Amino acid sequence: MLLNESTAISTSKVLLVPYSKWHVPRYHEWMKDEEIQQATASEPLTLEEEYAMEQSWRNDPDKLTFIVCLPPLQKEADGSLSEEDDSPARMIGDINLFLRVDDGEDGTSSPQIIGEIGLMIAEKKDQRKGFGKAALLTFLRYVVGHEGEVLEEFVRRDEGARKAFGGGSAFELRFSALSVKIGEKNERSLALFEGIKFVKVGQEPNYFGVWELRRMDLNLGDVVRELEGAGIEGYREVAYGRKE
Repeated sequence: MLLNESTAISTSKVLLVPYSKWHVPRYHEWMKDEEIQQATASEPLTLEEEYAMEQSWRNDPDKLTFIVCLPPLQKEADGSLSEEDDSPARMIGDINLFLRVDDGEDGTSSPQIIGEIGLMIAEKKDQRKGFGKAALLTFLRYVVGHEGEVLEEFVRRDEGARKAFGGGSAFELRFSALSVKIGEKNERSLALFEGIKFVKVGQEPNYFGVWELRRMDLNLGDVVRELEGAGIEGYREVAYGRKE
């Protein structure tokens, strides 16, 4: 998605930056890990394929993604970031949103837009430190705060969404829900999402042992209060000046 190509999000706990080509080598190393492949339902890619995937996540209208980094080292006088702030040593994971049109299993239901979240804190040394919750709440604050812009780009640039919603304006479009899919044995991730109003769909996981959880309440004020309640301070959207 092009919406966030020049925007980073800084907080006291994490820094989110657009996924860019200089992040790919570190990301590629992470994705060699079999546990990460299993957790993200991913296949190992070559480095060249990983660069192509980065371009897909940057440009495709149904994908919104940020790299999760440690918070900025220091505040620049003009509020900008330094190149060190998202250097490989400060990268800790990624968070993304995949948008889709859902019109029911038989295709006869009224179409609705679902945003599916993916979150990864890559290395064990960075897990269990609150980075996942901080990244998730920061990302939710951005997505809900820019809901109209996110959905306008999706409907304008994605063929399937344009056919389903081409007559709607950015002010009429809304997410029906945000969704996440988590393996039944991943108790930490289930607890994280259930702790911020994501609710399991159905009474049991699917055939593959995966739960889907959805959050219907996407009120910006509620998300801001959750962010503050988690002790995540100083949310600000800043210009990301590095260019590919």
